[in-house]
Amino acid sequence: MPADFEASTLWRVSCFDRLHEQSVMGGLHGGDQQTLLSSTLQDELYALERRHESSDALEVIAACMRLQEPALVYVRCHDFVWPVTVFPAQMLHHAPRALVEASEKGLAGASVISVEPAVLRPPGDPMRDRVAADASYWPLGPALWSLALNGPRSRLLAEIGGTAAYRAMRNPRTENLPLPGALAPAVDRLRREAVSLKQIADWPGMSAERGARLLNALYLCSNLMVTRSHSSAQSEPRRSLFGLLSR
Repeated sequence: MPADFEASTLWRVSCFDRLHEQSVMGGLHGGDQQTLLSSTLQDELYALERRHESSDALEVIAACMRLQEPALVYVRCHDFVWPVTVFPAQMLHHAPRALVEASEKGLAGASVISVEPAVLRPPGDPMRDRVAADASYWPLGPALWSLALNGPRSRLLAEIGGTAAYRAMRNPRTENLPLPGALAPAVDRLRREAVSLKQIADWPGMSAERGARLLNALYLCSNLMVTRSHSSAQSEPRRSLFGLLSR
C-alpha cells in the first residue's frame, strides 16, 4: 500500500501511481505489510498473468473466493483507484465507498492494478487494532453481482467455462440483487432446469454475453450449480475474432 494512501479516500490514478512508485523505490512497504499472499493465491495470480488476465477484476476476486483468502485488491474504475479488501469467508468487503456506488462507466472499464495481502481484518476479529470502523465494511455479494453484470468481462469465468450445464439454486431477488429485463425470467427458468450457455443465449431477450454475465454473477454469489455430465451439458459458445461470445 502506498505510504500516504488513506483508506478513507479514493485516489486519482495518476496520484496512486506516483505514490506507489515512491513506496517501491523507497522501500516503504516493510513495516506495514505484516502478512504475505499465500502460495496458492500467488499461483492463481501467476496463472492469470500467463493468460493475460491479471487485470481482470472478476477473475482476481474469483480466485480469492475459491481459496477463501482475504486480499487487498486495487481496482481502477475510470479515473479513480478503489482499495478493496475482500473477505470471502464473511462475504464482506472494505472500501472507502461500497463498490456498487462506482459509476457504470467506471465498472465497465474496471481493472486490477495490483493485489496485496489484506492489512485490515473483518469485524469481530480479536485483533481490534486491525479492524476498521463498521461503517466502512460492505456486503460483498452486491458488489460482485454488479461487477459481473456491468464490468468488462463478457465471457464465462474460467472456473465455470467449458462443457457444462447450469442451474440456479436460489432466487437472487430474495437477496435484493437486481434482475433487470430478461434476466428475471432467465433466472426463473434456471431454477427449474439445468441448461447450457448455448440454450440460455437463445432465450427471449438473452444472448451469450448476457448469459455469461448472469452465470458469473450467480457463481460468485454461491448460487450456481455446475454439472459436467448432465445431458444438457454443451461446450460454451465460441468467441468471434472481436472477442465477443457468439451463438
